[in-house]
Amino acid sequence: SLFTDRRVIGLCLLTLFICPCTAAPTSTNLVVTTTPRVTVTRGRDVILPCWLSPQQNAEDLEVRWYRTNRFDSPLMHYQSKTFKYEEAAYVGRVSFGLKDAASGGLNSGDVSLKLFNVTTKDAGEYVCYVSSSQGYDSAPVNLLVTASGSPPFLSVVWGEDDKVNVSCESEGWYPQPVLRWSDKKQDVKPQSLVYKNLSSGLVLVHSWLLLSSTSEPSCSVGLSDKEVKEAKVSLGTLRKTAKPGKENFCVCVIVILSLFVFDCKYSKINVELEDKKNQYLKVAGNKVREANPNDLPERCFPDGDMVTCITAIKGTSAFSSGKHYWEASMRINEKLGIKQSWWVGVTSAAEIPNNSSTSFPNTSNGFWFLSSSPKRANSFQFSTQPEILIPLHSRPETVGVYLDRDSGELSFYNVEAKTLIGSFTATFKGEIFPLFNPGKSDKSPMEILHREVQSQTGDEGNCAGFS
Repeated sequence: SLFTDRRVIGLCLLTLFICPCTAAPTSTNLVVTTTPRVTVTRGRDVILPCWLSPQQNAEDLEVRWYRTNRFDSPLMHYQSKTFKYEEAAYVGRVSFGLKDAASGGLNSGDVSLKLFNVTTKDAGEYVCYVSSSQGYDSAPVNLLVTASGSPPFLSVVWGEDDKVNVSCESEGWYPQPVLRWSDKKQDVKPQSLVYKNLSSGLVLVHSWLLLSSTSEPSCSVGLSDKEVKEAKVSLGTLRKTAKPGKENFCVCVIVILSLFVFDCKYSKINVELEDKKNQYLKVAGNKVREANPNDLPERCFPDGDMVTCITAIKGTSAFSSGKHYWEASMRINEKLGIKQSWWVGVTSAAEIPNNSSTSFPNTSNGFWFLSSSPKRANSFQFSTQPEILIPLHSRPETVGVYLDRDSGELSFYNVEAKTLIGSFTATFKGEIFPLFNPGKSDKSPMEILHREVQSQTGDEGNCAGFS
């Protein structure tokens, strides 16, 4: 009947309006083209290019951007000139972008997606989908996210039979980096290679191997298509600091493990601070801490939160020979707790640089010190190049510094625990001065402890138990 025919025709038309994406074939006039692979560094913004061929106005079309197999949960859905966002992780982080500087945007069929502040979780495949009343088409884009990690930290422990355990660790990579060992430019296979996924989404890699004491190991870490970061050391130049027969392990320039107990009736020198009226420091007698940023003319430190020489201070004592010992307290009272940020050591610099743009102080430019690690709260590090990490077994309340100016030995002790933290062996030239830095963002001051010299025989400040 005529009524039945009209119902059939109406039903067919309704079906076409409701399901154009499944019922209509791909139109030859609607072809979606993408750049199949895009790489971006974590934390930056990125464009996922997608456009229509041939060029046509896309303002009245439907555009969906979604992760593979998540068509019904698009991270951005554009239709009837309005936007919807179904993925909470992308709200406020996506918009249309331009595939190149010459693009005319939607008017010219450019439906590229701009993604802001890329994270490692954003890595993967995306689909650009465009539909009209005449057809639809889609194409994928694979987003690769990378992150370059920290320079490798090397640690060295001397064992028996002239064997040395060398460890290498680096964190902050994405995706999983490649770690390679070499000895005198020859590849070496490690005894252990471990990767750990961090809560940040980044990757930590740790490896170690056993070598002879004459080796020159190098550890390099990097992504396959990026410049690698490398750390190396010549074991032959290192000097054991513990006497044979007393311990199974002994500490050298970059040793990170030392637990033996020392028993020494020290004679200490009283180090006075050289107050140069540094605006970035507050000095009161033998106590020093960083200035309050609000008291500074610029209301902040020029080098930000980084601990540099602008908060460093020398002692007035100058050493050209002899053995000397002094202590710095990191705990003034219970309320403030133990200092978390500091340097303690020596320097050959006549004047401490006060320019934050000056190269970071290290052993190559006359600064030998132990410091809290700015990168890891549970570690110390020496001022070597490359930086050497020292695992923190217990945070010292008092750090003892022993300098043998003639032999070039500089040792650091956890006084309360009576343990050696680590030692340098260096060739000192000219006068050497005590060096201190109270660090940044740490209200607890550093106190240079003064005690009456117990013995006036021999070298002033000599500690016979260290010889």
